[in-house]
Amino acid sequence: MNDKPIYILGISCYYHDSAAVLLKDGEILFASHEERYTRKKHDDAFPINAIQHALAFANITIDDVSAIGFYEKPFLKFFDRILMTFIKVWPKGLRQYHLAMQEWMMKKLWIPHHIQKKLNYKGPVYFAQHHESHAASAYHCSGFPNATIVTVDGVGEWATTTIGHGNGNDFKLVKELHYPHSLGLLYSALTYYLGFKVNSAEYKVMGLAPYGQPRYMKEMHTLIDIKEDGSFRLNMEYFTFEHGLTMTGHRFEELFGRPRRSSEGPLELFHKDIARSIQELTNELMLKICVHAKKICPSDYLCLAGGVALNCVANGKILKSGLFKEIFIQPAAGDAGGALGVALAIWHKQYNGQQAAERMNHVFLGSEYPHTEIKKLLREEGMPFDEMGETELTNEVAKLLEGDNVIGWYQGRSEFGPRSLGNRSIIADARNRENWKKVNLKIKFRESFRPFAPTVLEEKASQWFDLDRESPYMLLVADVHPDKREKIPAVTHVDGSARIQTIRRDQNPKYYDLIKAFEQKTGCPVIINTSFNVRGEPIVETPRDALNCFLHTQMDYLVMGNTLLSKKKILGILNVEKSHKDYLAKFELD
Repeated sequence: MNDKPIYILGISCYYHDSAAVLLKDGEILFASHEERYTRKKHDDAFPINAIQHALAFANITIDDVSAIGFYEKPFLKFFDRILMTFIKVWPKGLRQYHLAMQEWMMKKLWIPHHIQKKLNYKGPVYFAQHHESHAASAYHCSGFPNATIVTVDGVGEWATTTIGHGNGNDFKLVKELHYPHSLGLLYSALTYYLGFKVNSAEYKVMGLAPYGQPRYMKEMHTLIDIKEDGSFRLNMEYFTFEHGLTMTGHRFEELFGRPRRSSEGPLELFHKDIARSIQELTNELMLKICVHAKKICPSDYLCLAGGVALNCVANGKILKSGLFKEIFIQPAAGDAGGALGVALAIWHKQYNGQQAAERMNHVFLGSEYPHTEIKKLLREEGMPFDEMGETELTNEVAKLLEGDNVIGWYQGRSEFGPRSLGNRSIIADARNRENWKKVNLKIKFRESFRPFAPTVLEEKASQWFDLDRESPYMLLVADVHPDKREKIPAVTHVDGSARIQTIRRDQNPKYYDLIKAFEQKTGCPVIINTSFNVRGEPIVETPRDALNCFLHTQMDYLVMGNTLLSKKKILGILNVEKSHKDYLAKFELD
């Protein structure tokens, strides 16, 4: 009998948000984004750093890896979709074609060769279709005995939206919509039109939407024809992404009567109304897709994945509809999660793995840096710090949270996915309205309209929010109860909603205990939680990343492991003010 463990490495790269995931006998051992190590936001490079950290975490070499999976099929994507699209739009798109040819011929078509060469790997390399990877990442992590599966994003090989059904340890996709008809690309087109960065800032459109009214629904329905079954077609007369290097052109601008906003331009009521209109259309369409999905693939349970599944407003509408008893949304729903999906697909299809009994319970799956390394860094940099026991530190930080202090909270393993969920977080008192402005403008250096998410003790969530279930990954928006909105103004959006993270002690004991201690002092089980980074940079990864971010922003305290640093103490030693200005100067609106 062979008791040697089966290690499967999943890889996604060469589009955006590259990542690597390592399974051991079907269990998620390690998962991380390449951007965390390279410090290049949305890095699309081959995830060599994430892979090396995964192998080191497992204390294995590449020779111990049984199989490697890639999250999509590049030959199908290039020779079928990209070349067919070029032929369709000829003679338009010649420049785009030359760029695509150069890029794909250099690296994207020869994935097995690149993997074997870069890793000195001699084992099998498997491929899954893009949306199969998305579906696997959600269904195989849901813990559901069966499920309706919906995946929605920009585009994979051809598919942009799929519907499927999972049962036991297998699933099948039974219906799909094809490029160029894509809700993800429509949302990205509006993101581009509003002056934000595509594949990066769609969440800004979602955050801007509550400031406007849906005054442009007629124009939205000119852009897209939606059928009752949730199928749809884009009116391609208004889009340029098939043949150009931009998402929209002059016809799009004529439809809305205004030119595209520059990234530095003012945000007017017009732009807020556009954002609200595309968000309302997204809500409408996602709900119709899910209604039809349940009809043709019936289940009480829904699994969601793909980049559009990160739209927590639409997710909240689906939840509130009562269509499904339970919903599981893959926390790394975008392309990074494809690395997880293909690894799980290999485990189940190639190794006859059994369906996990429980759902994915947390995303603290990245690298961890020992307390000795933290203390060594602080001593080398001449940083004054206090070292405390767990209980003392928890009580001290809970006390410091009261009022207007903003604290960097750096603990344990980094999170997989786009959200900081209590290990790489910036935290503050949600009761203080001024903290919203302070964190946005003086610490995150980002637009003032952007809302903050609350973390709430799971057992108290329903007392503060219109939410009757867990939301551990900040993927659901629900209303703050009217009588609580003035009590937590820093996390209550302009429309009375909040993007909620619930927390249980078994998910993150240290973070839970901190919020519990804060509640015991203040009567409030809710704090601000935002990602530990500044605009334009990935979430901090190493202790040095955290220290640099702390020193060059106006955070008041930094907690790393069991050490506590005070900015006031440090200001007496270092000339932080000049370096703060130099640091701030390098950021631009993305």
